Amino acid sequence: MLLVTTRGCRFYTDSRYIEAAGAAISNADVRLVTNDEPYAAQIKAALIELNISSAGFEENAVTYSGYLELTEKLGVELIPAQKLISDLRGVKSPGDLEMMKKAQRVAEKSFEEILPLISRDITEKQLAAELVYRFLKNGAEDKSFDPIIVSGARSSMPHGVPGNDLIGEGFLTLDFGVRLDSWCSDTTRTLCVGEPSEEMRRVYDTVLKAQEAGIKSARAGVACRDVDAAARAVIENAGYGDNFKHGFGHALGLEVHEDLKASPVSEDILPAGAVISAEPGIYLPGRFGVRIEDVIYIKENGCENITNLTKKLIIL
Repeated sequence: MLLVTTRGCRFYTDSRYIEAAGAAISNADVRLVTNDEPYAAQIKAALIELNISSAGFEENAVTYSGYLELTEKLGVELIPAQKLISDLRGVKSPGDLEMMKKAQRVAEKSFEEILPLISRDITEKQLAAELVYRFLKNGAEDKSFDPIIVSGARSSMPHGVPGNDLIGEGFLTLDFGVRLDSWCSDTTRTLCVGEPSEEMRRVYDTVLKAQEAGIKSARAGVACRDVDAAARAVIENAGYGDNFKHGFGHALGLEVHEDLKASPVSEDILPAGAVISAEPGIYLPGRFGVRIEDVIYIKENGCENITNLTKKLIIL
């Protein structure tokens, strides 16, 4: 737990992590939690010492039972403050952006390394394992989420789970990301195993044009729903409006999904410094699906695409 006040910060952890915390944290007083001096007791003592009668907490991260326990043991008013934290985290510094670019590069290098392995003789789950192995080999701390690797008719499932079946003919969707120095990446590419049909090419081109339209409209001060609408209009005009059911994108950073969202119902306004995904898709149930995802950095007069992978349809 981290206690942040106008008089400084105190970071509380137990003996399993105290040595690592002491080495990693330089701008907070690191305190050891024990059975005799547990979290709530130490924090209550600090609140009394600092004459604090109310404290904000991250309601998205605290369970209801945890809230009740803290309310009882701390003896202060707990005020939801998730938006305060989310807004601060929503704007990335130049240093943050550089770290996110490094994460993207590791993920992209790993993706390019598994391309020669893709064939009808490997399963979706095996391909996912090969990808995660290369994440770690190339320096990532971990994956930022479980890779989504679905092929053939299963590519119509936006968040399909890799299966034990061999890679199928047709579209192959790979949605993947790494965590590097706590920062997350997120990328999706749709490949084709075998020659695509005319309709498959048309759907792929439509998704790409939709993504480009959304990216072109993204800049500081623009409503997130308008960015989504720019991409959605391309898909609707092509006759696939009913097959794009999720939003254009979401913020990412220390978590792969952060609070800001670019969707038809979003009330968010893009701030300068936000980092969001750009991932429209078209999904034809039982047939195939296409999603193309980049990550963009929002500026006053536009945005910077920090993803370097080609978006030309790769045919294997």
